[in-house]
Amino acid sequence: MDSFVALVLDQLRGLPGVTWRRMFGGYGFYSAGLFFAVVWQDRLYFKTDEAGEAAYRARGMGPFTYEGGALKSLFEVPADVLEDGEQLSEWARAAVAAARAAKLRKSARKSGKRKH
Repeated sequence: MDSFVALVLDQLRGLPGVTWRRMFGGYGFYSAGLFFAVVWQDRLYFKTDEAGEAAYRARGMGPFTYEGGALKSLFEVPADVLEDGEQLSEWARAAVAAARAAKLRKSARKSGKRKH
């Protein structure tokens, strides 16, 4: 594990049950089995929804981009939030809630398709 990932995990100690794993040259973070964050090139990105996206954009933060595209449901966490463990945990809880809502929407779409 690299030092930035260790820092993120330490700062997220207020969020119970956080796990991580390597993925595509970065790291994915999970809470209660829900994927809610990525660390890529020493930057932290949280899952968000349309309502939460405004808070990131208001701070001048953009979506997770990679060669070939962007994941617009993941936005970079501002440095001052990353440095404040309590605030970071609040933003992380919102990210987990966004991940949970996205999973529920996906499940509803799948079950709706089966009925037709």
